[in-house]
Amino acid sequence: MRSRIDRQQAKAEDRVARTSRGDRPIATNRRAFHEYEIVEKIEAGISLTGTEVKSLREGHANLGDGYVIVEGGEAWLHHVHVSPYDAGSYNNPDPDRKRKLLLHRREIVRLASKIQKSGATCIPLCVYFKGPYVKVQIALAIGKKQYDKRETIRRRESDREARSAMKAARRR
Repeated sequence: MRSRIDRQQAKAEDRVARTSRGDRPIATNRRAFHEYEIVEKIEAGISLTGTEVKSLREGHANLGDGYVIVEGGEAWLHHVHVSPYDAGSYNNPDPDRKRKLLLHRREIVRLASKIQKSGATCIPLCVYFKGPYVKVQIALAIGKKQYDKRETIRRRESDREARSAMKAARRR
């Protein structure tokens, strides 16, 4: 039989294992699902400095205005704010600098061709840890018109009302 201390230690180890596996996203771009219609999602690595990784472990990131550009055969993440690490030195990197995305060559070519052909844009959806690595989920997205946004809201509300009506009917 386990003692109370062993159980507490096992819980703490489980909590550390869950967060290091990447169960908890660092930052999400919730506005992207309202503003854009998501066509395709891609997981990419990101090139960061040590203090940026430490800042991300504390949860200091903002994806609000971020987008991806393919230039010179490389994919770059622009306008993603990673706050400077508090315990960092005077030479912390610029919080809004462009960061290189780590993708295979064929993925970059395919992404660039889809952006050129369809007139879509590429935006970051979320940043998370996968093991010891920081990953970014980027999406090929097409901007929604105002009437599309209203239709999405209308559909979501009707689904919510239908679910609550079914739940109320089950209770009776």
